[in-house]
Amino acid sequence: MRKLLLTTAFLVTTPFIFIFGLISILMIYSQNTQIASTATVAYAALPSVQNVLGASITEEDGGNAEKIRQFLARYNSPLEPYAVDLVQASDQYGLDHRLLVAIAMQESTLCKKIPENSYNCWGFGIYGKTVTRFGDYKEGIYTVSKALATRYKTRGLVTPDQIMTMYTPSSNGSWAIGVNRTMNQLR
Repeated sequence: MRKLLLTTAFLVTTPFIFIFGLISILMIYSQNTQIASTATVAYAALPSVQNVLGASITEEDGGNAEKIRQFLARYNSPLEPYAVDLVQASDQYGLDHRLLVAIAMQESTLCKKIPENSYNCWGFGIYGKTVTRFGDYKEGIYTVSKALATRYKTRGLVTPDQIMTMYTPSSNGSWAIGVNRTMNQLR
């Protein structure tokens, strides 16, 4: 009778202990991952909408546009002529001027691998057989910038790690690592 009682107690408590242990390990792993990801981020938070003065080009923007143009030229990207548009759209929507370029690098190697005639360098609205198409690169730049501002930034998703949770939720973290790497190159 004692063996039966001990066996029953073992079989009843073991799943609870296993689940508790698994949850504890996942929580510790999640905390360590968050600490590690925030420790490696080497860029400033995006400005709030109140801090955005407008879409006019300043001397600083010209420098940013030139840095982006040179980066795009180095990779022979079809986005090179749109460097000013990338900075202006970022300014207009209060985004980091490096973000769109970094997403384009991660999603399409700066527009080298995109669905035919889509002008979609950002993997935006592309899943399964669905492909979001833009009339040209400029339309894509402004549409994706607006979406990042209205759908992501308003929810507090501003860093690549945060954006990844909604933009590409199935990523194992490599998406954010790639976007962060490109953003750091554009410093």
